[in-house]
Amino acid sequence: MDFTRFMNKFNEIERQLSPTSALRLSFDNISPETEEPPDGKRLWGVPVPPFVSDKVVSWIEEEFNEAPVYYNGNSVLKKVENVRMIDRYNTKNPTVGTLYLTATHLIFVEPDSNKETWILHMHIASIEKLPLSTTGSPLLIRCKTFLSVTFVIPKDSECHDVYTSLIKLFQPVSINKLYCFNYQPAKDDFPKNVGWDFFKLEAEFKHMLVPNENWTLCSMNEKYELCDTYPRQIYVPKEATTLMLISSSRFRSKGRLPALTYLHNNKASICRCSQPLSGFSARCLEDEQMLEAIRKTNPNNDYMFVVDTRPRINAMANRAAGKGYENEAFYENIKFHFLGIENIHVQRASLQKVLEACEQKSPTMSAFLNALESSGWLKHIRSILDTSSFIANAVDKGISVVVHCSDGWDRTAQVCSLAQLMLNPYYRTIKGFQALIEKDWLAFGHKFSERCGHIQTDAREVSPIFTQFLDCTWQLMSQRSESFEFNERFLLILHDHVHSCQFGTFVGNCEKDRLDLKLAERTFSLWGYMSNHLNEYINPLYKPNVDESIKANLAPQCIKFWRGMYSRFESGIHPREPLGDLLLDSKEHCNSLEDHVQHLTKRIASFKNYISKSAKKLQDATTTTTTKVTKEPTPNEINDNKYNYDKKLSELSAADDDHPLKASNMSFANLSLNAEQTSPQALSEEISSVALDWKSMRNVTTCSCSTPFDQFSKKTHCWRCGEIFCERCIDKNVALPGHDSGKPVPVCRGCFRQMQKQSP
Repeated sequence: MDFTRFMNKFNEIERQLSPTSALRLSFDNISPETEEPPDGKRLWGVPVPPFVSDKVVSWIEEEFNEAPVYYNGNSVLKKVENVRMIDRYNTKNPTVGTLYLTATHLIFVEPDSNKETWILHMHIASIEKLPLSTTGSPLLIRCKTFLSVTFVIPKDSECHDVYTSLIKLFQPVSINKLYCFNYQPAKDDFPKNVGWDFFKLEAEFKHMLVPNENWTLCSMNEKYELCDTYPRQIYVPKEATTLMLISSSRFRSKGRLPALTYLHNNKASICRCSQPLSGFSARCLEDEQMLEAIRKTNPNNDYMFVVDTRPRINAMANRAAGKGYENEAFYENIKFHFLGIENIHVQRASLQKVLEACEQKSPTMSAFLNALESSGWLKHIRSILDTSSFIANAVDKGISVVVHCSDGWDRTAQVCSLAQLMLNPYYRTIKGFQALIEKDWLAFGHKFSERCGHIQTDAREVSPIFTQFLDCTWQLMSQRSESFEFNERFLLILHDHVHSCQFGTFVGNCEKDRLDLKLAERTFSLWGYMSNHLNEYINPLYKPNVDESIKANLAPQCIKFWRGMYSRFESGIHPREPLGDLLLDSKEHCNSLEDHVQHLTKRIASFKNYISKSAKKLQDATTTTTTKVTKEPTPNEINDNKYNYDKKLSELSAADDDHPLKASNMSFANLSLNAEQTSPQALSEEISSVALDWKSMRNVTTCSCSTPFDQFSKKTHCWRCGEIFCERCIDKNVALPGHDSGKPVPVCRGCFRQMQKQSP
């Protein structure tokens, strides 16, 4: 619908009909809540306000014969019915439903099962319009999240419309057209500024006690003049002079001079840079002095390693182009190593072969294993882990390491961050892992927008470098699960949002790009979003402070295919409830019960204290009275506390009107009130506000809102009623009266509404 033409024509008609009246119609006036007009005037089934004339209604119906369509609050650009979605495991009985194309998503709705398949445009990797068949026109969509789906649209013209629209939407031409610049979360979710200040580079280096007597902050890159892909704050040896820094920067590819990224507690360091422009014989004395200054920062060893992560043949080929690697004859006190990680083009082709292996229509065991082996993917993962282990072992032994690849933003980022993950338990926590990504990937200039294909760019620049880093992290988690605070879901969320562009955190190729785009002002932060869902990312097996450093087992049989990443949308190969979710759910239930027990313990203690004070007051009052009236006990007095108490009260009730017991109006009937005068109704609400029994996850296939659960949707318990809901139905966190901690916990919408009614 041409909204501008509509409003211009509407204003013209309004002026003709009533020149003195202003435009009074808005989209809010035309809504289902509008009262039914007496004459029954309606537009597209919606009541029309009485001040809208018949002429306007007639013109709208003539000019715009199709009513605007909305789905879940999203304006639908195209709606196609009787679309078949083909599952490669069930090609004979495809699902029939309705396809909605919105400005941000492609939505397929199955009316029978009420299941929805949402595909974010930014997640689409490729779209292919297949040859026309007897049942319709197929549209094959492959996603960066490894979802592959085929929609068969009955009419070829409708398929062409959807295809051309998606081509324009899934990969914008300009970076300013990305989803993050238009994304708006729920009103009560989190403000825009949350998350952008969670991590500061200076604070991360302070954790390593830098600056110190050997390392200092270099101020020469404040305006990105030394290296525009490095952060403004770079840390270099104190011995490094201005001439050494400038000359080393000019001698290194892209100006990426050696800079500190990690300092271990034994003074061994990891520095990163790019390849030198050495060619066959060129040298730079200042660059040689720079590496010697780095070596001297570690007084515990008289040599250091220089690690080139490339295969030797690749580095030799770069020498012909005037680049290359360090010559041990020129650089004193270094030991040089090639460690053979392939380039971005080999990694991209390898992942494509993995996807082909996963998309086999009728895979046999041998066919799948052969395809996986020929892809070389697991070999590449092992190679990255092997290089990272070499660096981590060297640093652990007190030997400093300088690492580079070609330009120092792909393989260098992978191995430097993984080595730190092995060395330092801080980086194996949720906050530490996020800080590691901020430091070694975002600040040091990994080209996220190019490697992830955020906008239309050279397809040869796209490569799964960050995906490999997450895969290697998962391999370490699989081997040492108790050493990591986060779970697999945490890694999957990171992977998906690196490609979604829903948040501005990973948009751009370096720190300078993100500042120029003013992302902190214009977009939301992924870290802010994740801070609201931390309970979903906790590893229930985590044991902090168990091991200072960990080592990867590089035996071939220990490097696994990550089914949860590359095959997560295949419903037939996953368990109904992931073990991690079951353990986390049990842990949360135990936490809820322990919190409730703590609350009840304090309540009982307060009641005991109140009863004790009341009994003492009653005893003091009785003692005062008995001093006035002394009575000798009889031998036949009944030894019954209740009888004696009631008898004593009946005797004292006949005393003077100023008797203390009569004045205080005390009895055991009113001892249910504690010191804060809590009513019995409030006590009942406290006890009933915590679910003692949580419904078992087993055999729960649908939420109460009719949303079906599949292998990758999380089942969440309401802490108040104990029922299971989907993530949509549990979007509220409130403090339950029966919990001692007072921390907000997840509750379903029904319980949230009940609690809102009960609260004053």
